[in-house]
Amino acid sequence: MNKSKPEVPNCYYRISIKALVLNETRDKFLVCQEDNKMWELPGGGLDWGETPHTDLPREIAEEMGLKTNSIANHPSYFFTCTPQDNQLIKYAYVLYETTLEHLDFTPSDECIAVDWINKENAGEFDLFPNVELFVDIFDAARHSKPS
Repeated sequence: MNKSKPEVPNCYYRISIKALVLNETRDKFLVCQEDNKMWELPGGGLDWGETPHTDLPREIAEEMGLKTNSIANHPSYFFTCTPQDNQLIKYAYVLYETTLEHLDFTPSDECIAVDWINKENAGEFDLFPNVELFVDIFDAARHSKPS
């Protein structure tokens, strides 16, 4: 019996739906610190049969104890990344602009703190690889409110 790890073809991705929660000036986005002290975007894996509009409110409620007010109809960003701790699984990250009722979260192992981040202050955070990548592609000009 072969006990080696199964090989996952490069064409398979785990879909991770993430909330793009912007600050008031829309130049920074929300990140959550997990109990391992690393910072992640709110959201998580898309379960079979779910849509992004059912997944995000569930994930945010589970991780932060917060209510989601709105989720954009279409994603704002899509990118792929391989986590540093698991080279077998590739992830496709789909970010939807999301608003929350408030930020008075209930701490959990997936969210012990929240903060705002962009390229200017990213060096102050211990980020997961997907968040490091997103910091580089985040473009606040795409999210400015029309005058």
